[in-house]
Amino acid sequence: MRILIKATNFSLTPTLKNYIESKIGADINDILTSRFVSSSTVKGGRDTIEARVEIGKTTRHHRKGDVFHARVSISLPGKKRLYAEAQEWDMHVAIDKVKDELFAEISKWKEKRRTNIKKGGRMFKRRLKKT
Repeated sequence: MRILIKATNFSLTPTLKNYIESKIGADINDILTSRFVSSSTVKGGRDTIEARVEIGKTTRHHRKGDVFHARVSISLPGKKRLYAEAQEWDMHVAIDKVKDELFAEISKWKEKRRTNIKKGGRMFKRRLKKT
């Protein structure tokens, strides 16, 4: 899994970069590669899963309220994208909230895949019964 981090109106510190990689990279990569995608790389060593993380301040003059935002877009094989966004008063809280939203998106995607597989099996069974 490849993680691309972009900081807007904000300086990216090494500790924040490590925090993002540990929260988004490790947790999400384990779930996606173990359960849904057969492998995180294809022949030639190219990554199939790519996470684009954007963090920053909403504006330069904003002082109170939800000042920080975090956006994550995960590209999966087969033109599928999962997206989550959060605005919070602290950058770490925004990253945690985005991670939780991504888990929800992954669960929705997983359930849709499972439902379509079952639906195909039911259709196949009906066709077998007709003959």
